[in-house]
Amino acid sequence: MSVSSPSMCGGGETGMRIVVWFRRDLRVEDNPALAAAARAGREVVPAYVWSPEEDGPYYPGRVSRWWISQSLQHLDASLRRLGAGKLVTRRSADAVVALLKLVRDTGATHVYFNHLYDPISLVRDHRLKEMLTAEGIVVQSFNADLLYEPWEVVDEEGQPFTMFAPFWNRCLSMLYDPPAPLLPPKKINSGNLSMCPSDDLIFEDESERGSNALLARAWRPGWQNADKGLTAFLNGPLADYSVNRKKADSASTSLLSPHLHFGELSVRKVFHLVRMKQLVWSNEGNHAAEESCTLFLRSIGLREYSRYLSFNHPSSHERPLLAHLRFFPWVVNECYFKIWRQGRTGYPLVDAGMRELWATGWLHDRIRVVVSSFFVKVLQLPWRWGMKYFWDTLLDADLESDALGWQYITGSLPDGRELDRIDNPQFEGYKFDPHGEYVRRWIPELARLPTEWIHHPWDAPVSVLQAAGIELGSNYPLPIIELDAAKARLQEALSEMWQLEAASRATMNNGMEEGLGDSSEVPPIEFPQELQMEVDRQPAQATANVQMTARRREDQMVPTMTSSLNRAETEISADLGNSEDTRAQVPFHAHLEPRVQRQDAIHNAEGPALRTNGFHQPNFFQQPQQRRPEGVAPSVSEASSSWTGREGAVVPVWSPPAASGHSETFAADEADVSSRSYLDRHPQSHRLMNWNQLSQSLTTGWEVENSVQPNLIG
Repeated sequence: MSVSSPSMCGGGETGMRIVVWFRRDLRVEDNPALAAAARAGREVVPAYVWSPEEDGPYYPGRVSRWWISQSLQHLDASLRRLGAGKLVTRRSADAVVALLKLVRDTGATHVYFNHLYDPISLVRDHRLKEMLTAEGIVVQSFNADLLYEPWEVVDEEGQPFTMFAPFWNRCLSMLYDPPAPLLPPKKINSGNLSMCPSDDLIFEDESERGSNALLARAWRPGWQNADKGLTAFLNGPLADYSVNRKKADSASTSLLSPHLHFGELSVRKVFHLVRMKQLVWSNEGNHAAEESCTLFLRSIGLREYSRYLSFNHPSSHERPLLAHLRFFPWVVNECYFKIWRQGRTGYPLVDAGMRELWATGWLHDRIRVVVSSFFVKVLQLPWRWGMKYFWDTLLDADLESDALGWQYITGSLPDGRELDRIDNPQFEGYKFDPHGEYVRRWIPELARLPTEWIHHPWDAPVSVLQAAGIELGSNYPLPIIELDAAKARLQEALSEMWQLEAASRATMNNGMEEGLGDSSEVPPIEFPQELQMEVDRQPAQATANVQMTARRREDQMVPTMTSSLNRAETEISADLGNSEDTRAQVPFHAHLEPRVQRQDAIHNAEGPALRTNGFHQPNFFQQPQQRRPEGVAPSVSEASSSWTGREGAVVPVWSPPAASGHSETFAADEADVSSRSYLDRHPQSHRLMNWNQLSQSLTTGWEVENSVQPNLIG
C-alpha cells in the first residue's frame, strides 16, 4: 500500500522526504539517523512526538519534563541554523499513530530513528516498523546510544554476560573500536515546512514554574552546552577524578549524566576523548590521571551495562534477577517511605541527601548509594518504590540505569552487594563528608554542631546539643531505627526468605508447581498512592493541541526548610488519621502455608518519642509496621544564595532563605532493534536468572568505591 500524497504539509513531492524521529537523541552531532537522512540528499522532516502516557507509571517527573522542554528548544534552534526549517512537534497518546499520520501528511517514504533499549521502547519500535512497512515506508534504525549493540557483546558460547566485570572486559577487548563520532551535517534540506503544523507541547503548569526557574540557574540543557560541560571536565576535574570523586560536598563528578540520558551528548564522543586523554597522560607518566580515566570509563561501562541488562532481561525494572529474592518479605509501610523522602530519618547524611534531591533534582553518586542502601536494608522498603521516586525526582532519571543501581543495592544481581551488608551512615558520613559541610548545607538545624558529632548527633553531650540549638526529637528527629535493631530485623527477614525459597523448591520437586514455582507471573508490590503521580490524563489526540493537566505532586516542589519540616508532620499525621487503609497490598497466593507473624516488642520511651522495634517516632507515628500478612505470597519486588561549579553545569548550594525557599568520522552501522528479533535471539530473556546457572569462575562483587549508581556518569 502506497502512501497518500501530502495533505497538510505542502512543499516537496511524494517520495522525496525522510522523517527523522528524535527521542532521547536530542543533538545534531554524532546523530546517525540525522546524518544518514542528510547524506541521502532528500528533504528531511525532523520530528518529536510527546507521548508520556505510553510510559505508564514511569511518566516523566517535573525536572525531567523541564529538561526536555529546554533541550527541544535548543535542538530546534540548531536545526533551523542547518536549514531544516523547524522541529515538527506532535502531542499524542500513541507515538506510532502520530508518526504514521505525519508520514501521510508529509508524503515521506522513509523514517529514520535511533535505538532505545528499554522494554517499552522495544515493543513500540517493533510495532512502528510493522505498521510503516505495511504502508510501504522504508524504516531504518541506528545505534546512537551505546559503544556496542547488546547483541555484539557475548561470551565464548554466544550468550549474554550476567556480570559487569566480564562484560566490560569484553567491551574493552573487542576486535574493533566503537565508531568515531560523526560531525554535524553541513546542511539539512527540509523544503517548505511552514504549512506543516506542530502541536504546542506543555511540559509544566503554573505551580511548577517557580521551581523550574531555579533549575535554569543551575543547569544548561542542550547539546552545545553538553559539549561545553564535557570540555570543561576533560580539561579540569578529570585529572583528579580518582581522588576527588568521593567528595559529596564539592563538584567532583562530571555532571554529564542528564546530557547523556537525553542524548545531548554522544557516549562515543565521551569514550574516545577520554581514551585520548588517558593515552597522553600514560605517555607522560601521570599514573594518577591515567587511573582517573580508567575509573571514569568504568562509569561509562556501567551505563552500557544497564542497557545491556535491560535488553537481555526486560523485566529488570520490576523483578529481581536472582530468583530467591522474590521471597524477601519487604516491609510495606508508606509512613516510613514518606519520612525517608522528606529527609527526617534522624541520620544526617541520609537526610541531607534526600533534601538535596527534593530541592535540586540532583544527588552525588555516593549519596545515592547511601540513601538507597538505607531505604532497602535499614527500612526494608520495596526497592521499586525507591527506584520510582528516583525516577520522579532526578534530573538524570534513567529507567535502565536506575533499575541496575537499585538491583545492585538490593543484592539481586549476581555481582551485586550482599543483601545482609548494612553500611553505617555515620561512618559513611565521615568517609564522604569528613568535615560535615554537606550536612550543614542541607540540614541547617545541625549547622552549629561540631564536626565531631555532625554525623551522629544522638551521641553528642546534652551541653553540646544545647549550645548548637538542637533538641533531638523536636527540631531534629531521633534515628527512625537503631542500626542494631535494623541488623536483627534484616537477619530475620533473610532467614524467612531462605525458608520460603526452600519450601518453594520442595514444592516444585513434588510436582506442585502451582504452589511456589516460578513467580514470574506474580505482580510486584504496587506503588503507593504517593507515587501514582496524580495526573488527570485526558486522552491525547494525535492532531490536537493537548495541554498537560496539573500534577499535584508537592514532593517535587522546591521547599523552604521550615515548611518541609512542618509538612512532614502534618502530612503524615493526616495520613495516619485516615481510617481507610490505602497502603499497597501484596498479592495472595493460594498455596502458601500460613506462617506465624513475628511479634515486635513495643517499648515506650520517655520524652516525645515512641520506640517501636528500634524505631524512634513522634507520638503521631503509631501506625504499626507491616510485613506481608499471613498466607500472602512473597512479592517479586517490591533558597540558595551561592552557586558553585563549571561552565555548562552548576551545582546548587543551599542556604536557608529568610522567608521562602529556592531551594570526526565513520558512519554507524545500521542495525534493526526490534522486540521480535531480540526475543528470537534470547528466548530466555523473560525468565528469572537462577544463581546456580551463573558462572562461578568470575569475580563477584562491585566495590562501591569503583562503580555505583550508573546513571550518575562520573
